[in-house]
Amino acid sequence: MSDVIAEVRGSAGFLTLNRPKALNALSLDMIRDLSAALLEWRDDDRVERVAVRGMGRDGPFGAFCAGGDIRFFHQAVLAGDPRLEDFFTEEYTLNHLVHGYPKPYIVFLDGIVMGGGMGISAHGGDTSLRIVTERTKMAMPETNIGLFPDVGGGWFLARCPGRIGEYLALTGHAIGWADALAARLADGVLASAELAFVWDSLADAPAFEQLCERLRQPPAAPGLELASRRAEIDRFFGRNTVAEIVAALEADGSEWAAHTAALLRQRSPLMLHVTLEHLRRARHLTLAQDLRMERDMIRHCFQLRPGAASETFEGIRALAIDKDHAPKWNPPAIEDVTPEMVRAFFDSPWPAHAHPLRGLA
Repeated sequence: MSDVIAEVRGSAGFLTLNRPKALNALSLDMIRDLSAALLEWRDDDRVERVAVRGMGRDGPFGAFCAGGDIRFFHQAVLAGDPRLEDFFTEEYTLNHLVHGYPKPYIVFLDGIVMGGGMGISAHGGDTSLRIVTERTKMAMPETNIGLFPDVGGGWFLARCPGRIGEYLALTGHAIGWADALAARLADGVLASAELAFVWDSLADAPAFEQLCERLRQPPAAPGLELASRRAEIDRFFGRNTVAEIVAALEADGSEWAAHTAALLRQRSPLMLHVTLEHLRRARHLTLAQDLRMERDMIRHCFQLRPGAASETFEGIRALAIDKDHAPKWNPPAIEDVTPEMVRAFFDSPWPAHAHPLRGLA
C-alpha cells in the first residue's frame, strides 16, 4: 500500500500518511504524492476541503509525522545522491502550496508532530484548522542534529508571541496541546477518542461548519508551561546573541535557567548561532522569501568540507546512525563561533534567476 493514501468522499479530500513504523517520516515519494493530490484537488470542484492525518502503529491517528527521513539524508550525502537536492526543493514547495491553499485544510496533529510534520501543518491559510489532542507532542528539534528549523520554521516560529519562537527553535523543546495553542501553532483541541468520528464527518459540509464553530470556543488550558515561563523566556531569549543568552541563563541561578543553559551547551554551537540569525531575519520576510533563504541554508548544511563533516552530517551520525549521542561539533564552544562562520550560511549558491524556489510568489 502507498505511503500516502488519497481519497475523495463526499465533498472532501482525505490524505493519510501511511508509514507508521517510521512515525510517518516524510520520504521524497510521500512529498510528491501529497503535492500531486493537493494540486489535483485545488482545481477539482468536487473537493471543498482537505483533511490530513497520520497512521499510527495501532491504526489511524496516534502519530502525525516525525519529520523528514534523516537516514535518507545521511545515505544521500555519502552516495552523492541528487535526490537530496530534490527532496528539499520539493518539500519547501509543498510547504508553500499548503500556505496558499485556497480551500480549508484541516490537519489532525495527534501524537508526534516534528520537523517536516510542522511544515505540512503550520502554514495553512485563514480557513484552515490545526487540531491538537491530549497526545500531541510538538517540536522543531533540528538543533539536536546540527540543523536549523527549516520547512518554513523561521517564518512560523518568528511569529510566535514574544520570544517563544527563539526558545523553541534553539532548545528544540517539545510542547503539548495547551502550549501549542498558546504559541499559535495550533487552532483547536479535540480528545483523541473523537478523532475517528470527526474525520469521517468531514465528508459533509455542515459537519465541517459545526467543527469550526466548536473550535472557536477556546478551551480551558491547564498546565501552560510556556505561559508560566513567558517573562523568563522573553528576558533571556530576546538577547542579541546566543552567547549572551547562555551567559545570562548561567548567571541566573534558577533551576530552570541552569537546565536550559545546559541543554543549549549540548547543541551544535555553530547551528545555534545560525538558527538565531535565521529567526531574526525571517521575522521580516514573507514565507516565500524565508523558504528561499532556507533552501540556501540547507545546501550549506549538507556540504561536506575537506577533512571534516558538516554539523548536520555529524549530528545525524551521532543521533541516528552510530547512536553514540556524542557529536563532535566544530567549533566545540558557543563562544568560538564567529560572525563570518554564520554569514556563510546565508550566501546563496544560486543567482536569483536560477534559484530552485524562484517561482514561489
